[in-house]
Amino acid sequence: LGFSDITPNAMDSVSDRDFALELLFNISLIFTHASRLCEELILWSSQEFGYISISDAFSTGSSIMPQKKNPDVAELIRGKTGRVYGNLIALLTVMKGLPMAYNKDMQEDKEGVFDSVRTASTSLVILREMLKTTTWRKENMLKACKMGHLTATDLADYLVSAFGEPFRLAHNITGRLVALAESRGKDLSELSLEELKSIDSRFDEGALSSLSLEASKEARKSSGGTSNESVEKQLVLINDFLARAREF
Repeated sequence: LGFSDITPNAMDSVSDRDFALELLFNISLIFTHASRLCEELILWSSQEFGYISISDAFSTGSSIMPQKKNPDVAELIRGKTGRVYGNLIALLTVMKGLPMAYNKDMQEDKEGVFDSVRTASTSLVILREMLKTTTWRKENMLKACKMGHLTATDLADYLVSAFGEPFRLAHNITGRLVALAESRGKDLSELSLEELKSIDSRFDEGALSSLSLEASKEARKSSGGTSNESVEKQLVLINDFLARAREF
């Protein structure tokens, strides 16, 4: 018996609320991702990170601190995620104990569905506008990338590919260089060739190139990687998807 052979009976047609539950779930999933994005935006806009500046149109000042700029829209969308989750859980709870026919309890489906649809429609439009007017402080992002020895793995990979070094030994050599950089108050990418050679005499100009942030980014060419080529391919896929979605 295939699904196409199953015809809903009258009891199913009046008691089914799967369509409403699936709608509420999809909205909840959208807000899961929107909330995570907003959490990043809130962190990135803080003084500690300073990666972005959210437009004044989507921020407010503090009632007591004149210097403060609150990322209100991002915080509100993050907060409304709990609201749409609640609508989903509420309807699931209504449905879970009902017999297989229409019951008056089901009139509770409408308020949550209408509220979630309204909340999503408004929030996504505002989120889009906020992102369009956000200023991205690339210089601060680049400065952050020069902390934490981000290219240490690239250097270890270079030892493996250039000299056939087993990765466990390449890992050890790179770790010693990280310790050297920290003792001198530098990032690993800022070490000179002479400093690299002080740990292992085999290092050459190729090793310096492997420590470049740009080279590290461009080395990841696989699907979903960080290279310009890979990112551009992802943008094409996303734009194609959005174009097809608009057709519906």
